[in-house]
Amino acid sequence: MTTTAPRLGTAVARLLILAAALLGTLLAGAAPASAHAALTASDPRDGAVVATAPKEVNLTFSEQVAMSADSIRVLDPAGRRADTGEMRDLCSGSVVRYGVGLRAGLPDGTYTVAWQTVSADSHPIAGAFTFSIGAPSTTSVALPEPNAGGGVVGALYGIARYLSYASFAVLVGGGAFVLVCWPRGAGVRPVQRTVVRAWLTLTVATLAMLLLRNPYTGSGELSDAFDLAGLKSVLETKTGAALTSRLLLLGAAALFVAVLFGSYAHRTDPKERKDLAFGLGLGGTVVAAGIAGTWALAEHASTGIQPGIAMPVDILHLLAVAAWLGGLTVLLVALYRAPSVERSAVERFSKVAFGSVLVLAATGVYQSWRQVGSWSALTDTRYGQLLLVKLGLLAVLLGIAWISRRWTQRLADPTPSAADPATEEGATTDDEPDGEAEQEAEAEKAVALVGAASEPAESESASAPETDPETQPDPERAAQLARQRAAVATARRKRERDADPERTGLRRSVLTEAAVAVVLLAVTTVLTSTEPGRTEEEAGRTGSTAGSAAVPDRPVDIRLPFDTGGVEGKGVVRLSLDPGRTGANALHLFVERPNGKPLDVPEIKVAFTLEAKDVGPLPVAPDRIQTGHWTASGVQIPMPGEWKIQVTVRTSDIDQTTIDKNVKIG
Repeated sequence: MTTTAPRLGTAVARLLILAAALLGTLLAGAAPASAHAALTASDPRDGAVVATAPKEVNLTFSEQVAMSADSIRVLDPAGRRADTGEMRDLCSGSVVRYGVGLRAGLPDGTYTVAWQTVSADSHPIAGAFTFSIGAPSTTSVALPEPNAGGGVVGALYGIARYLSYASFAVLVGGGAFVLVCWPRGAGVRPVQRTVVRAWLTLTVATLAMLLLRNPYTGSGELSDAFDLAGLKSVLETKTGAALTSRLLLLGAAALFVAVLFGSYAHRTDPKERKDLAFGLGLGGTVVAAGIAGTWALAEHASTGIQPGIAMPVDILHLLAVAAWLGGLTVLLVALYRAPSVERSAVERFSKVAFGSVLVLAATGVYQSWRQVGSWSALTDTRYGQLLLVKLGLLAVLLGIAWISRRWTQRLADPTPSAADPATEEGATTDDEPDGEAEQEAEAEKAVALVGAASEPAESESASAPETDPETQPDPERAAQLARQRAAVATARRKRERDADPERTGLRRSVLTEAAVAVVLLAVTTVLTSTEPGRTEEEAGRTGSTAGSAAVPDRPVDIRLPFDTGGVEGKGVVRLSLDPGRTGANALHLFVERPNGKPLDVPEIKVAFTLEAKDVGPLPVAPDRIQTGHWTASGVQIPMPGEWKIQVTVRTSDIDQTTIDKNVKIG
């Protein structure tokens, strides 16, 4: 019994249904895009109650962020702005900290801090928290949901991201497949259409991302996509520059595609064809690496640890993905649409795919270590869990590829019939019907027409005198017969091809491989917009006690309001620890009245406690230098960590209080 291939329409429908179902499952459980940067500390911290109004609100992030004048907003209980709008850059060394000043004379009550910014890897992040002055109160401000990058704009932006990844793979992988594996494919119309459509899709997706970038990182309103002022500000960012560069490189890619399917496809001289292939290969590699670099320069690879190594590795990773999955897509199109695909071409692609897998394995291991960082993050964070899903799909894909390789080894090269004049024409014509049923019906119709019309025409032409113009062949009739014979030949070749069980098996395995690749690419797209496991764990460790963070190359400066309850019992202690790291430090204490003037107190004591290590309290007895100024030298901080600094202030013989604050030192 002869094995036949599945109908293309049914197979593609099943592929799309499977891909849509799995992609929908992934995206349905995906939160709005979270990024490489995370809020690690705030001053005041979330839920804190301070005795007097602070002069400013400070936020500390795990990675560099792009702040604007409106990135931090502080709202009073009535919903009015309580900040001055003056953004302060407090970054120093590896510490990323920004603050906003508060208005003077703020009344007691609960205040809301809402912030929104863009991380260095291009993804928007946002959040909100509250603190209270004096005592908590009711507030008319509802904490906004951290929905940065969500909504309709976020969904459209995510679709454009997915299409850009997929079309890049088909564009680069399709061109490589033709040049390296199947030069004859440059003249095959279905292959040409596939690569050209990939270029068009990548261009449209890039333009869409450029227009959506402003509302994606800002208001979330789709109408802001056409705001020229917002577009101008986007073009000044790193992501805007990357998208603009991608559009320029796509112009060069259009020239590459035109030459590949134009001059190269029609060259007949072997030497000229070889020289042109070398030039196309070299130029195409440079352009492809440049386009891949637009992702590396603007996303996860450009931030975090070892960006100088991570960006070239990311480019190699993207090129390997394109060579494998893009080539696989074009091979699938060729197996279904082209009259024939030589076994040698499939074998060459098998070698290219194997090399791509090796590159993917090497670069993937490095990227996983860089983004995950620990075994616990692999199972306890969303990024690690998605990475495990991706590895599982990759294992399935490799298993199917191994099956495809076995079918390739059993595949026999087609032997075109000498009586088949349309063999080469069929590779470059668009007249070939799309469906098998349509081809077979047309073939049967053509056979009937040829059989009924050719014999009378031949007998009449044989019996009629050559000089009789009425008996000369009708050109229109001859053209019609030629088209019918071509349809018969095309249908015959397709039946012969479909009757080959090895080719049928290869088509089915490649189709399954492509279906898994679609889902794998969807997981990768979600992964690139998910906060890496290393960052999530670090944020979890520091965010639980988010207080003032120490700056490595400058003193730790904190303000501690106090109230002992007695006469002149209210004030503020300003504490400075220099240089604010492990080892010996100089301690300075300034005691001030609420109006900022020095306050002389009978006694002040300090203690340091590292609760996580059960160290302390380590007492420090500072010496009075002058009114309101106390100091101690050689204060030893034995190890880094989250230290609790406790300050005891006595304002009379019976009135005293102890205040404390957590500070990261070392």
